[in-house]
Amino acid sequence: MELIYKGKTKDVYKREDGSCVLKFKDDVTGTDGVFDPGANTVGLKMDGAGMAGLRLTEYFFKLLEEKGIPTHYIDSNIEENTMTVHHADPFGKGLEVICRFRATGSFIRRYGSIATEGQPLDALVEITLKDDDRGDPLITKDALKQLDILTFDEYETLTKQCRDICIILKDELAKFGGELIDIKLEFGRCFDGVRLIDEIAGGNMRVYDKDGKGIKPLDLTDMVCGKILK
Repeated sequence: MELIYKGKTKDVYKREDGSCVLKFKDDVTGTDGVFDPGANTVGLKMDGAGMAGLRLTEYFFKLLEEKGIPTHYIDSNIEENTMTVHHADPFGKGLEVICRFRATGSFIRRYGSIATEGQPLDALVEITLKDDDRGDPLITKDALKQLDILTFDEYETLTKQCRDICIILKDELAKFGGELIDIKLEFGRCFDGVRLIDEIAGGNMRVYDKDGKGIKPLDLTDMVCGKILK
């Protein structure tokens, strides 16, 4: 296999048949040793984070498949921390699609003068460029079109898929006593159009328990997947 991308939390390899293999690592994003799903740098290493991320990703991708929502997922190998996926091309140099159910994190840093911490949001979707040097800036629908990153049709498909997916995830997490606060997803162009790609792991979402405390990525996996470990 050929290494084609070395990421913060995963490495990507291309297979001869055109599919790709994601290798999950134990690195998570954060700042000064504190976990933050919205951070642009690896802040700490958590033993078992790679396997935990893969287990949760597998669980949610299979759930979405059951719901009729397409993703790039093919299969996974928990013991090797790898997931085989359909090849997908990124939009531009990569986009991050954020869905928010409560105001916190970077949303409050931007809009704190008119929004309050924890304020309910109705599956609010924001899109940012994957650009660490510029702090992953927000980008508008019109800018995406004029910069030839997305067509308007692709934008509507992507944002609708994001909302539909995140509502499913929110409802599923609620069954385990968790409240999805916000989540960062990625989408790409697959062989048949726009599909969810990358992962759905504890490292790219905020989930609170019934007491309003954040659930750590490894604890979130144990909460959801503890009884279905392979």
